[in-house]
Amino acid sequence: MERYLVLEDGSVYAGEGFGADRSTLGEVVFTTGMTGYQEAITDQSYANQILVFTNPLIGNYGVNLDDYESLEPQIKGVICHQVARRPSNWRMQDTLPNFLDQQDVPGIQGIDTRELVRKLRQHGTLRGAIVDDVADLASLVKKLRAAHPTANIISQVSTKSPYPNPGTKRNIVVIDFGIKHSILRELAERECNVIVLPYTATAQQVLNLKPDGVLLSNGPGDPEEMGAAAQMVAEVEKHLPLFGICMGHQIFALANGAQTYKMKFGHRGFNHPVRNIATGEIAFTSQNHGYAVDPQSIDSDQLLVTHVEVNDGAIEGLRHKQYPAFSVQFHPDAAPGPHDADSLFDDFISMVDQQRSERTNA
Repeated sequence: MERYLVLEDGSVYAGEGFGADRSTLGEVVFTTGMTGYQEAITDQSYANQILVFTNPLIGNYGVNLDDYESLEPQIKGVICHQVARRPSNWRMQDTLPNFLDQQDVPGIQGIDTRELVRKLRQHGTLRGAIVDDVADLASLVKKLRAAHPTANIISQVSTKSPYPNPGTKRNIVVIDFGIKHSILRELAERECNVIVLPYTATAQQVLNLKPDGVLLSNGPGDPEEMGAAAQMVAEVEKHLPLFGICMGHQIFALANGAQTYKMKFGHRGFNHPVRNIATGEIAFTSQNHGYAVDPQSIDSDQLLVTHVEVNDGAIEGLRHKQYPAFSVQFHPDAAPGPHDADSLFDDFISMVDQQRSERTNA
């Protein structure tokens, strides 16, 4: 089944289709992860994006229920050099092509992903389409140049209604901007009773639940669209321990006067080195973001920079100087890994327990 990838600059890549038999349009981005293709495909932070895998072979261990990061992935397409013909793993419950077909996600294999990624690195993220023919190429390119596939995307992926992730001991509110299940797993392992709220939650709605702490989840799109969420965070951080991850990190920065910018091609993969400024230690981290915090906009009276990306110096961590609140750009939940930074969840729990103890003894 011949299929084509068309980019907004007019480039055309011919390949072989797999997964769902339909056309699609999205923002073309790439990930450098060697494994974890199922976790990436089901990560809501890839909503309305077409994902290029730099690893030349994917699908070799199939897919299984345990590795979902969301049950309804919003990714628009998958691009790779080759899909495994005979996947095998003791945990496997289905093949990647069958899984994508069931999820209505089209894919294309057999193209030169090295050349494609080089183009994205040189020219930045591009809009693209996966189609079955290119007879009217000029119209398709015009459509791509006019498209805004990730505008207001958080409204599409965030939960519409609150729901619980039951546990014991600590009551935590999670604000869902496109949450990964691995965040809920980490909180469950640390004896947390979780209530997940939509991205539209107000400060009063959060405080009415009387939680012990608040976590801001990951999510897709432009953080500057989340002005109301930033206002909510600016109020909540005065009262409760707070931890932001990825999009949550960016919204935490906005809530404290910083600004964000769109990166040329972003950080996506499971091997990004991050330096802890205080200790000098390097952690390899899981990342998926196309926006970052502008270091020139950070108010040093409010926020302390705690982590930076080794490769390009991007801001990777912030801590509030007055309140028990901090954030990181990377994923300490790290599904499928690495797990170098999962102790940040322990740091959050320590802040929660300390404030609970202070309230009890007050």
